[in-house]
Amino acid sequence: MLVENPKGNYLFVPGGDAFSNGVVSAVGHEIVRVTFKELVPWRQGFEFIDAYLAKRGRPRQALCTVEIRCAQPFSAEGFSDFNRDYYSLLADWQILVENRNPMARTNVAPALNPPTETSLFAFAYTASIQEEQRSTFVASGSAEVTQSAQGESVVIRPGETSGEAIKEKNEGVMKILSERLEALEQEWSQITAATIYTVRNIHPFLEDGILSKMGTASLRGVQWQYARPPIVGLDYEVDFRGLGREIYL
Repeated sequence: MLVENPKGNYLFVPGGDAFSNGVVSAVGHEIVRVTFKELVPWRQGFEFIDAYLAKRGRPRQALCTVEIRCAQPFSAEGFSDFNRDYYSLLADWQILVENRNPMARTNVAPALNPPTETSLFAFAYTASIQEEQRSTFVASGSAEVTQSAQGESVVIRPGETSGEAIKEKNEGVMKILSERLEALEQEWSQITAATIYTVRNIHPFLEDGILSKMGTASLRGVQWQYARPPIVGLDYEVDFRGLGREIYL
């Protein structure tokens, strides 16, 4: 399932126009994550990334992941509008691979202190390395949306927020992420950070539904961000990554 992105020095698992399902570094390269000190309006953030990569001798195509924070969950139509503008920018940057979006992405709406407009929280890019090192990877955030046998999107327990419903949503999301991890040809033990985005209570299923599935990676814990998925009607999202370097501006 992995598709090579030779200009970016990484491989990706195809997803949709908005994002791929995940990225993994190519031989001789690693993925480096950079977190902004403060949220930056997304177009301005891309201008910063352009200069940041150029200063380090890396092409635009080395950009492989962005983490987005929106002011509030979008309507389905509003989300499509944003994704169209986002895809257009990636096309202008010549990041697309045969018209496919290779970049991973997480997009959520903070419940407290949200930005006034859609903004960038972090990004990741590929950098060359000299020493022998394991693969580094990022899996795109997944909310509680599965596919029917007919290929249609289906929300797990739509409109329900009971403890049992959130537990079932988590089970669905963890299954999706397990599939993404397998597609990236990586193992749970290689995860260095997992983040849960929800305003619902995760404690009833934290041990059995999340940490136990992570194996030894559970020793690094999980981060819980008080946020919602980017579309109205969704309640639960998770992403993860396995990296060697993270930078905080």
